Amino acid sequence: MSRTNFETLLEAGCHFGHLKRKWNPAMAPYIFMERNGIHILDLHKTVAKVDEAAEALKQIAKSGKKILFVATKKQAKQCVADLATSVGMPYVIERWPGGMLTNFPTIRKAVKKMTTIDKLIADGTFSNLSKREALQVSRQRAKLEKNLGSIADLNRLPSALFVVDVLKEQIAVREANRLGIPVFGIVDTNSNPDNIDFIIPANDDASKSIEVILQACCAAINEGLEERKAEKADSDAAAEQEDQPVKKGRRSGKAREEEVEDAPEAE
Repeated sequence: MSRTNFETLLEAGCHFGHLKRKWNPAMAPYIFMERNGIHILDLHKTVAKVDEAAEALKQIAKSGKKILFVATKKQAKQCVADLATSVGMPYVIERWPGGMLTNFPTIRKAVKKMTTIDKLIADGTFSNLSKREALQVSRQRAKLEKNLGSIADLNRLPSALFVVDVLKEQIAVREANRLGIPVFGIVDTNSNPDNIDFIIPANDDASKSIEVILQACCAAINEGLEERKAEKADSDAAAEQEDQPVKKGRRSGKAREEEVEDAPEAE
């Protein structure tokens, strides 16, 4: 079953590319035609690519791994934050911290700093600070929360990156490429698809277009998470059933020993 359909993508304006003079020739296979100097994307290919990406995302989620969503452009921020949160995945919607993937331990230290400040507040140490020091710590905490709060639970490198505008987020894409992390990306006609593992050719500027594609992908992630949960429940139940006969066997063995002891001796 298809994750999305032609009509839904058409209504969301996913087919509108950039001006012809701004195009990247590498996107030629995904362009259907040119109208009034604007490239029109082939939505039949977009449908197929959304399905392909969604299936791969589902398998990553099913295996219990994390997918990091990246979208620092204004029209995508809120949508990414809401949908990534709904499936429990980390996201970056403020400035991309350089070296976030290639220098991950340093980023983790910054996140730990945030946790340390929280502990100071919890144990009352914070209230003993001078007014000036307290203000500095509060500002530092707010800055860390804004930039790194959404990745606080990311304890190890993500298994995949989902990028809304691959041209704008090229630093993130480059870091993922260096580390061999697969990249899923919404790629417009002005972008280079060569470094993207799962290309979704679509308009990456219209908020409706971004939302429709993200909804389809997050629905697939949710399916993967639900299947993982169901499989875990089944394996737990199976393990319990395996344990039960063993216990019964032990009891009956003990009972048999008692019977032998209690039996009258032959004269």
